[in-house]
Amino acid sequence: MATNLLVTGSHGGDDPHVESKHDALMHAAMLGRGGYILKTRNWTMKPTAKDANNITIPAWDLVVEGRQIYIAAPTDVNIQSGSQGQKRRDLIVARYALNSGTGVETVTLEAIKGKPSAATPADPGIETGSIIGGAIVSDLPLCRVNLDGITITSIDTLVNVMQPLEDVWDSLTRTDIIASQVFPAMHVTACAKAGTVTIQAQGSNAITTTKDSVIAKLKPGFWPGVPVRALFGVSTDGAWGLMTVGTTGDVTLIHRYGDKSQTWVNVDISVTYAIA
Repeated sequence: MATNLLVTGSHGGDDPHVESKHDALMHAAMLGRGGYILKTRNWTMKPTAKDANNITIPAWDLVVEGRQIYIAAPTDVNIQSGSQGQKRRDLIVARYALNSGTGVETVTLEAIKGKPSAATPADPGIETGSIIGGAIVSDLPLCRVNLDGITITSIDTLVNVMQPLEDVWDSLTRTDIIASQVFPAMHVTACAKAGTVTIQAQGSNAITTTKDSVIAKLKPGFWPGVPVRALFGVSTDGAWGLMTVGTTGDVTLIHRYGDKSQTWVNVDISVTYAIA
């Protein structure tokens, strides 16, 4: 008789055919085979030093190679004291382990002590085997604890946040991002999609001076990290007409290399930039 290979479906009777590894493989196919913080509970929180010997890991939801990890409450992980005159890097990991005898799988929070150094310490070694590939022990690094002498100087979070599908959808959906238009001679449109912003300005008989004339304001979250400038024309007396998108969302018209007002018969300009 042929073997029933179906996982998501009934085999009839009391056949317990669905195993955790099946769900893990499906999750890994959708989320990736890495380790991530899920954007659910406390995902914005960072590990903190409770004292010189205890690091508090937030109540995170995690996934590693498709296996969900639930930290029910903030949990303290003990590290050894530092040494005077020495620097050290410790890692806090979520350690997956499979008991090959019983088949029981566990995840625990563990501290991996680094080697002290008077100069530049290195991260300690960890278990890097693939769970899907059959490793019975595998570590997901959560944070690095930097020690200088007996003092914890900083803690670096090492695991990234997994963006949910709703965030991905929002990033791919065209969004109108004009907050206001304040220049009657110009028509300004702006939209954001897939992490980029495109702005188009059109108008006739637009007057500029050597001071910025704000023609529109963008909604927060869509401003560039550095000013974006585009040349839309050069007048007969050598003035340059510029459209600028500032780091606070102002879209402006201005001209350079001319000390009097300029009238531009026609303006039609567009710029595209990545969101900061």
